[in-house]
Amino acid sequence: MSMFDVVALGERRVRGEIVSITNGRITIQAYEDTGGLAPGASVVAEGAPLSARLGPGLLGGIFDGLLRPLTDAGTWLVPGGERQVRDTEHCWSFTPSASSGTSLKSGDEIGVVGGEDALPLRVLVPPGVHGLAEIIAAGTYPEDEVIASVGGVDITMVTTWPVRRVRPFRLRIDDVEGLHTGQRVLDLLVPVARGGTAAVPGGFGTGKTVLLQQIAKWCDADVIVYVGCGERGNEMADVVDDLEALEDPRTGDKLTRRTVVIANTSNMPMMAREASIHTGVTVAEYFRDMGYHVVVIADSTSRWAEALREFSSRTGALPVEEGYPAGLASALADFYARAGLVVTLGGRRGSVTIIGAVSPSGGDMTEPVTAHTQRFVRCLWTLDRDLAYARHYPAVTWAVSFSLDSKALGLWHSRRGDPDWGRRRARITAMLAESDRLTSLAELVGVESLPDAERIAILAGRLLRESVLQQNALSANDAFCSAEKGAALVDAVLVVVERCSELVTAGVSAAVIGDADFGPLIRSAQECASDDAEGVRGHQQIMLARLGELP
Repeated sequence: MSMFDVVALGERRVRGEIVSITNGRITIQAYEDTGGLAPGASVVAEGAPLSARLGPGLLGGIFDGLLRPLTDAGTWLVPGGERQVRDTEHCWSFTPSASSGTSLKSGDEIGVVGGEDALPLRVLVPPGVHGLAEIIAAGTYPEDEVIASVGGVDITMVTTWPVRRVRPFRLRIDDVEGLHTGQRVLDLLVPVARGGTAAVPGGFGTGKTVLLQQIAKWCDADVIVYVGCGERGNEMADVVDDLEALEDPRTGDKLTRRTVVIANTSNMPMMAREASIHTGVTVAEYFRDMGYHVVVIADSTSRWAEALREFSSRTGALPVEEGYPAGLASALADFYARAGLVVTLGGRRGSVTIIGAVSPSGGDMTEPVTAHTQRFVRCLWTLDRDLAYARHYPAVTWAVSFSLDSKALGLWHSRRGDPDWGRRRARITAMLAESDRLTSLAELVGVESLPDAERIAILAGRLLRESVLQQNALSANDAFCSAEKGAALVDAVLVVVERCSELVTAGVSAAVIGDADFGPLIRSAQECASDDAEGVRGHQQIMLARLGELP
């Protein structure tokens, strides 16, 4: 037996992992309930670390932290047994992509398993395998059927991979590509790149789960891997129900057809919760190697860190800050390092983007998980309690959040036909900062004491917040926003604010302008369809005409 090998305990074959070997004594941490185990129970080593069984049936499935299906309600909490993705009776259609007698290398495509998944499932030559190929004819076969032999190695539709080991790729791409989330405050102010990393810290009630659900529903990824790590079961049920009800804008089918849900809720074993994060990223890398763009949503990494803390206390490891293990920072770094935009072994272009929620106790943003996470992510989407209590959602604060890829993404947008993206972002960032500064001043001296130009600056901040950054997740028109509509909304606010400044210069009082009805501008996001940029421009003209009628 070796460290981290998986073992089966007792007659029920409860699975566990070897976590310590000291002076010939082996310590095992079980993934499941150990009730019923007694001295003298058998211990059978599997001879390998915890591995995920990857193949047909992943898309649209719901699994636990060990990638065992949870579709059979009533038995999913029963420990033991081989319940990973294994369906020997079901057959899958296979179509060869290569011919027998050709020379194949690692990552090359052997064939496609299709017909039931929303995306073609590519069967690839495993890493480290190469040579002449013998491939079976097209047909329908069980997933464990040998469909090809490459260099003398038999290959089936399924493969296994250790969840804590990074799947290999050819090279990491330095170019930056944007990931459109459909949430304006993210796409316009703190954008994330494909293959990037983002963290969403926020206290209880600030809207983390809803924001992550919106990203899962609307971002332009090929595959979504949603990892519910230590969250409440009712929240996971809501996520699954929402995904089931949502239509995929790409195919018209259910969104769940290209989603993998890994649910390891708070009532499930601690060790399986710790493994669930690694399992989710392994599934993402599996689809990345096929040339797909994958988004991993982990809700939440704080619960995962708590599992690490509980496990370290059981093993007697020396605790550091707030009882967390000394290796917490390294564990977080290893997790986020598995993101990236890469060229796969087969020469395809794929990516894994990781978005992790952080749930600091009491909203304390200085606690260890939040503090360490900020060191390793490219984007920080901090949720503000005051914004949430003011019913401003998403409650992402522009004062603290950041994106280290914003400059590179400005160049990317410019190459794609939107050269004003960077200028637009810089202007609204400056306007929001100035508005916040003046609002704080106005709370001390009163807004009537400020010059008219500064009162217009405060008005500009309010219009940006209410017209652009605020977004209604329950609105058919506003739950998702295209890049074109988002740009039109920002431009409309900028044009209207510029017109207000001109009126002040012409002698119109800022108080008169502030009393004007800005409803057409504020309602444009709700009243125009998600991709209706022209409709927004129509609302802009109505607003300008209304300002022209001011005395």
